[in-house]
Amino acid sequence: MLPRQLSGQDAARRFAPALRVLGPGRDAEERGSPFTAGYGACARADRMSAEASAGARAGNDGRWTGRAISRMTRSSAVVFAMGDTGHFKRMRPIIAGLAARGHRAHVFTRLDRRDEVERLGGEFSDLFEGRSLDEADATSVPLPSRSVTFAGRFGDDVVRQVAILRPEVVIHDAFAVIGSVVAHHLGLPRVNVCAGHNLAPKPTLEALARDPRVRTSEQCRRAVELLRERHGMPGASPFSYIDGLSNDLNVYCEPPEFLLPAEREAFQPIAFFGSLLPDPPPATGDHASAFGANRNVRLRIYASFGTVIWSYYEAAAINALTAISDAVANTDGAVALVSLGGRNSPELAAQLSRRNVRVENYVDQWAVLHHASVTFTHQGLNSTHEAIYNGTPMISYPFFTDQPGLARRCQEFGLAVPLAESELRGPVSANDVHAALARIEAGAADFQARFDEARRWELAAIAGRPAVLDRILRLTR
Repeated sequence: MLPRQLSGQDAARRFAPALRVLGPGRDAEERGSPFTAGYGACARADRMSAEASAGARAGNDGRWTGRAISRMTRSSAVVFAMGDTGHFKRMRPIIAGLAARGHRAHVFTRLDRRDEVERLGGEFSDLFEGRSLDEADATSVPLPSRSVTFAGRFGDDVVRQVAILRPEVVIHDAFAVIGSVVAHHLGLPRVNVCAGHNLAPKPTLEALARDPRVRTSEQCRRAVELLRERHGMPGASPFSYIDGLSNDLNVYCEPPEFLLPAEREAFQPIAFFGSLLPDPPPATGDHASAFGANRNVRLRIYASFGTVIWSYYEAAAINALTAISDAVANTDGAVALVSLGGRNSPELAAQLSRRNVRVENYVDQWAVLHHASVTFTHQGLNSTHEAIYNGTPMISYPFFTDQPGLARRCQEFGLAVPLAESELRGPVSANDVHAALARIEAGAADFQARFDEARRWELAAIAGRPAVLDRILRLTR
């Protein structure tokens, strides 16, 4: 079955809610509204579709041929990602998968993602051009609440811009609340790409209600009111990035083994997609020497706690990294590479450096994990599954939100051991580091078997992606 083509009348019905944002049609037309331009584009596309159909049916055998069929079968999706490194990573295989099938993926994200979007085959648009996130909200905590503010404040502007593109489905990272606004106004099916491990709304919102970090700005409160009254989100809150699940489809970025059957109910309808790019290549060339002349040392240790911790838990991160550096400095046959997750701090790098400990602002984590023999990790979703694919045993030191749950799941699977006795940001000493490393070395054979199994789960999730893309594209019909 071919994706539907909208007639001019159907287009008018679809975009009527968006056009109403601008008020009476004549005023909108006089202002040269993008909505008005979008409506005209719909009519032009309708005529082109009719012409293409006529040309395609000219053959006696009734087959669709030539340029007509390519025009008729190509669907168009609009993809939203706020741009955070971890969340954008999880959108990449979806963008690449749509493009590989010949479908248009209009990707709205940060300007510095442009080259990568285009490499994946997407069509880039700067989500923040003329409307920065800080302009919307520079103070709300947790940081994702600012994406809620952005959606409320700039929803009308983004809907105008997207309407011109005539997308048939909206796909968005859970933190890109703007996707819900666009889908509502344009009457489109919506695919939510889940953030993190098992972030079911009810327990997550209950935890946020107790979280001492929470500070909601006045801008965010006003935006929430707009989302409720104007943008089709009657239950909106500063935490709508948590409970914005879709009734159409929720894409879950882990293999199904990581979510128990009872846990899946909160995410229905759900499709398991994994988080890794298709056919991840092995590290080669310059990346193969991530540990330099020490690449054959017995213990090649990689330590990174991601990018977000520096906004919330700097002291705990520095304490743990210091303990790791101290322990490695006194361990024969060990070297360590520490990544600060993009934080540019020469002072901190100097503080953590030791004779056999190298500290970098940012590294190619995939390449490093390919050659590391163990990794100290916060158990972020991307870092965890990259370690699993590369067969790198993990030492868990979670900080917040979904990380403790994913650490427990990995420990249950025999893929990780804890660093601290306390599950969350507990005190750590060099002795704790030595003990964790000893457990990894003592269980090497068991770790190998468990990682072989878990890697098969990752490969199965990748192999199942065509079926998930089929589900997404069926929503456009």
